Amino acid sequence: MTAATALVSASSVISKTAIFLIMGISAIKFLLVAFQFMELKKANSFWKISLILTLGLIIILIIGLK
Repeated sequence: MTAATALVSASSVISKTAIFLIMGISAIKFLLVAFQFMELKKANSFWKISLILTLGLIIILIIGLK
């Protein structure tokens, strides 16, 4: 996933599409790390939902600033 992000950022001019791709790949990578290594898959539903909503809010704010 890191290599895919590097390829997207290096191969295209920074446009809205590149930003969406980079943020999407980063969000997937973040969720995989959180649920696998932080063991959130065994956590209460509140923590799972709050993590996903917070991530969504951060991504919307970052994309909105560009």
